[in-house]
Amino acid sequence: MFTTRPELAGTFGMVASTHWLASSSGMAVLERGGNAFDAAAAAAFTLHVCEPHMNGPGGEVPAIFATAADPTPRVLCGQGVAPGAATPARFRELGLDLVPGTGLLAATVPGAVGAWLTLLRDHGSMPLRDVLGYAIGYAEHGHPVAPAVVDVITVVEQLFRTHWPTSADLWLPVPAAGGLIRNPALAATYRRLVDEAEAAGGDRERQLDAAITAWYEGFVAEAIDAFCRTAVVDESGRPNSGLLTGADLAAWRPGYEPTVSQDVFGWQVHKVAAWSQGPVLLQQLAMLEALGEHPGAASADEIHRVVEVAKLAFADRDAHFGDGADLTALLDPAYLAERARLVTDEAGAAGRNGLGRLPRYVLDGAEPVAAAGLGIGEPTLAVSPQGTTRGDTCHLDVADRWGNVISATPSGGWLQSSPTIPELGFCLGTRAQMFWLEDGLSATLAPGKRPRTTLSPSFATRDGVQLSFGTPGGDQQDQWQLVFFLNHAVHGMDLQAAIDSPTWHTSSFASSFYPRQTGTQLLLEARAADAADELRRRGHHVEIVDSWSLGRMSAISRDTETGLLRAAANPRGMQGYAVGR
Repeated sequence: MFTTRPELAGTFGMVASTHWLASSSGMAVLERGGNAFDAAAAAAFTLHVCEPHMNGPGGEVPAIFATAADPTPRVLCGQGVAPGAATPARFRELGLDLVPGTGLLAATVPGAVGAWLTLLRDHGSMPLRDVLGYAIGYAEHGHPVAPAVVDVITVVEQLFRTHWPTSADLWLPVPAAGGLIRNPALAATYRRLVDEAEAAGGDRERQLDAAITAWYEGFVAEAIDAFCRTAVVDESGRPNSGLLTGADLAAWRPGYEPTVSQDVFGWQVHKVAAWSQGPVLLQQLAMLEALGEHPGAASADEIHRVVEVAKLAFADRDAHFGDGADLTALLDPAYLAERARLVTDEAGAAGRNGLGRLPRYVLDGAEPVAAAGLGIGEPTLAVSPQGTTRGDTCHLDVADRWGNVISATPSGGWLQSSPTIPELGFCLGTRAQMFWLEDGLSATLAPGKRPRTTLSPSFATRDGVQLSFGTPGGDQQDQWQLVFFLNHAVHGMDLQAAIDSPTWHTSSFASSFYPRQTGTQLLLEARAADAADELRRRGHHVEIVDSWSLGRMSAISRDTETGLLRAAANPRGMQGYAVGR
């Protein structure tokens, strides 16, 4: 079939990400002798600069990786926790039923930088100066700003001028798409991080430990603590100071943990645990396998079946997922086969969970209204003609010639969601908006707890093949990844064809982002519109969207016997790129 670009193939190394400058930076590291972890970190720090509306140093990152020495996939947790002062009672004292999606109240400990520094210390090979040099250069000397960044700054321009002057100082006047944009404060932050690391001596590991300390106990933590004591307007409509403190940062460090996995369609698929939404992909795949022979690609039968299992899996997510939740029962094949029997020829309702308890906020069908003009609480890529917002973030995949592979989904610290800390050149994240303030739920807010995020990198193995893949997209990540995986694993498409093929998703579950609405739509790319009439006949609320609008997938595969690497990236959004040789 025709594809928008070739599936890349080679043996030296591959980098695929959501921005061409990040992919090129990662590839440059591989060319200089760095490994996949050096390259991934360089690409990630470049994404902080080039996609500041999608991620930043104040955000977070989960990753799944395998090393040449140990091919067993592992999780790197760069998801920070809720502050020690963050309790449901504290928010109720403020008259809030939800954690606001913008401002300082929703900040968790920023985990992304610590995670990349930890990965570099434990598995990388290059000095920090060499890895950070690309991001420093783009921040200091400028990079061509993407149209999507300009669109986001335009939307929040008045907020910056009226309420967030530190953001206005950095991002205004609104830049012209394609023109050079700079962030000298961020460049200075990264330069100081390198200087403090190198002041610790010549040992590479000692330098990276010093950089971690500088971030979580030194000048970065001090600036964050001081800034959080100020009050800024957020989506509550009132000024609120933050709960995050320097002590919260000092008490947290990134960590490693096992993946959660499931054997489906001849593959073992690995995801992050229930502090992410990742296991919904495992549930969906197991239910689809239990339903027997799979329908043809992008047919009405396939779209219907995929959407129906998504509704069931996401209902379980909303009722059961959260930091520390036990997934044993939810991933039991017998349970999932029983859930699959709920799929009929007609569209089913949302909110049919099998285990756990749905939040009252969802069950009551609340219809909250966000305070207009007070920021954007998710990294919104665009608004469809139907008014549906599409969350977005970043993703990257890297593989090297030695057998190291990583899938990572950086996010948070979006320029439109929290005001800029002027000394540092970045803002904090707002991931705490994904907690519930109702007591007794798996995702109830508590000090030191990780929010149940939407971030969901993927890793799969089969017969000597490793597959690293993922996409931005908020709640949609594990629906778009599902379509990609079915295209590749079941329909036999190569990586690029599996990405290019038409896709879809449902909004029939509670959004993870403020104001947490439950949708009803089945959004379908126009290239699959032939299926729309049949889907409507079955009861789906179909909305046709642009032919190339859903998802920003990227993927890399590695043949462990031959060393052959393959890579692909998404044409949607006109930013993603895969490079390699």
